[in-house]
Amino acid sequence: MNEQLTSTWPILDEAHRALRTVVAGVRDGDWERPTPCSQWNVTQVLQHAAGDQLGFAATITGSGWPAYDPFAPDGHLHGADPADFAAVTMRAAAAAWATIPQDATDAPTPLPQGRMAGWLGAGACALDAAVHAWDIAVATGQPSPLTPELARDLLVVARELVEPLRQWGAYAAVVSGADGDDDVDELLRYLGRDPEWYA
Repeated sequence: MNEQLTSTWPILDEAHRALRTVVAGVRDGDWERPTPCSQWNVTQVLQHAAGDQLGFAATITGSGWPAYDPFAPDGHLHGADPADFAAVTMRAAAAAWATIPQDATDAPTPLPQGRMAGWLGAGACALDAAVHAWDIAVATGQPSPLTPELARDLLVVARELVEPLRQWGAYAAVVSGADGDDDVDELLRYLGRDPEWYA
C-alpha cells in the first residue's frame, strides 16, 4: 500500500520522500518520544503532518478532509500502520498537486492567506512535510532528512509565507543563529526550531 505517487512538483516529491523515509525508520518503541513540537510526541507529529497533507489535497479537490483536527492530534493511529497512514495522505496531496499547472497563479490552499501562486502553495505543502520529517527524525535518533538543496528551496518558500502564520501559532519565533550555520540550520532557525534540539 506504500507505493509512491509523484506530484509533478519536485520540491513536494522530495519532501514526501523525506517524510516516508523517516516514518519507515521509527522503531516500535519510539512513537511516544517527545519532539521539537513542544506538546506533541512522535505519533502526534505524524498525525498532524498527515492531516495537513490531506488539508492541502482537500482544498484543491473539494473532498477528502481529515477526519480529525490536525492541530489537536490525539496520539492514536487506531491500529493503522504508520507508514501506510502517512502514505495515503501523501498520495492524496501528490495527486491533487498534479492537477495544478506549473505556471498557476491562483492555486487554492488551506492556509489563512488562501489562494496563491502554484509554486508557493506546493512549496508550503512541501515545507510542512519536510519540517515534520525533521521533527520525527531528531526525536527518534535518525539522520536529518533535509538536504542543503531542499533546505534552500524551502527557505525561499518560508520567507514568503511564515510571518503572517506566526500570529496563528503555526511557527515559533526565529531562533538566533550561530557561527557555522548551514542551509538546513538556517531554515530550522527561521521556523523557530533549534537545530541542536535533542530529546
